[in-house]
Amino acid sequence: MEEIRKRDCMEKARPFISVVLLQVGLAGMDILSKAVLNKGMSNYVLVVYRHAVATVVMAPFAFYFDKKVRPKMTWMIFGKITLLGLLEPVIDQNLYYLGMKYTTATFATAMYNVLPAITFVLAYLFGLERVNLRCIRSAGKIIGTLATVGGAMIMTLVKGPVLDLFWTKGVSAPNTTGTDIHSAIKGAVLVTIGCFSYACFMILQVKAVTLRTYQAELSLTAWICLMGTIEGTAVALVMEKGNPGAWAIGWDTELLTAAYSGIVCSAIAYYVGGMVMKTRGPVFVTAFSPLCMIIVAIMSTVIFAEQMYLGRVLGAVVICAGLYLVIWGKGKDIEYPSTPQVGDESTQPKLELSRNVKDSVGHEAITINNQGEQRRTFVETV
Repeated sequence: MEEIRKRDCMEKARPFISVVLLQVGLAGMDILSKAVLNKGMSNYVLVVYRHAVATVVMAPFAFYFDKKVRPKMTWMIFGKITLLGLLEPVIDQNLYYLGMKYTTATFATAMYNVLPAITFVLAYLFGLERVNLRCIRSAGKIIGTLATVGGAMIMTLVKGPVLDLFWTKGVSAPNTTGTDIHSAIKGAVLVTIGCFSYACFMILQVKAVTLRTYQAELSLTAWICLMGTIEGTAVALVMEKGNPGAWAIGWDTELLTAAYSGIVCSAIAYYVGGMVMKTRGPVFVTAFSPLCMIIVAIMSTVIFAEQMYLGRVLGAVVICAGLYLVIWGKGKDIEYPSTPQVGDESTQPKLELSRNVKDSVGHEAITINNQGEQRRTFVETV
C-alpha cells in the first residue's frame, strides 16, 4: 500500500517537476542568447542553427521509438505540422529575440509572462478550458489572467528609481540597453506578438494534431524542428540578404548557444511540453514562466550588469501574483476535473447525466460526469 501511495505521489508530482526543470533550461537559453546577440549574431541565423541541431538530435530517437506507433502521414497532417513550425520556431522565436535586442534579457523574459493569459483566452475560445463564473476556481483563473496583463503593462510603462544591488555597486559601465520608453514599448510589442504566436502553436498542437491525428510525440517534435529549420532558413535568407558573413559560426559561444538551445529548449522542451499538455492542458505548461523570469533577472544583473528598476520589480510581483491564482485554479481542476482530457471524443462540454434513487425518507441524487466519476448527494423529501 505504501509503495502504491508513493507511486501515486510521483505521478502527481511529475508534471510539476517537468515544467520546473523546463523553465530552468529556458533561463539558461535566455542568458546565452542575450550574450551572442550582444556580440552581433543574427537572430534569424540563430533560430535556423537551433532547430537544425534539434532535428539532428531528435530524428534518431523518433525513428527508433515511434516506428510501431507512428501514424500515416497525410497532406492534412503535414500542413498542420508546417503551420506549427511557422508559428513557434520561426515567428515566436525571431520576435522574442528581436524584443530582447531592443530591451534586456530580464525585460523580455518578464514580458513573456503574458503568455499564460493569452493561452488561457485562446484555450477557452477553443473549448480546452471551461469557465464557470459562479465557481471560485474559475474566478481565480480569470482574475489571475487579468493580473498578468496588468503586471506586463506596469513593467512596460513604469520605470521608477534604480535599485542598487550589492553585486552591481561600483560597476563603471552598466548595461542600459532598452531602458528608454520607446525601446521598451517596441520590445514589449514584439514579445507580445511572439507570445500570441506561441499560444496559437500550443492550441493547434493540442486541439488539431496531438490529441486526434498524430500521437507519436517524438516524431511530431522531429517534424516541427525540421519544418522550423526549413522555414527559418527561408526567412533568414531574405532578412540577411547580402550579408553572407552572418552565417559564419565558430567554436565559441555562438555554437554553444545554438547547441544548447536546440537540444534543451527545442527538442526536449517541445517533447516534454507536449506530454504534459496531454494531461494538464496548455495553460498549466505556460503558468510557470515566472520561475524563468526570476532566474534570468538574477543572472542578468550579475553577468550583464543590467540595472534593476522599481517599476519592473513591481510589475513582476503583480505578474507572479496573477499566475499564482491561475496555477491555483488549475490545481483545483485536478480535484474537480473540468479540462477536457486526451481520450475525450470531443473537447466540447458535455451535459451531465443524472438519475435519482428514491427511498422512504428521501432520495439520493447520483451525478455522473464526463470522466465517468460519480458524485452522490442526499436530498431529503419534504
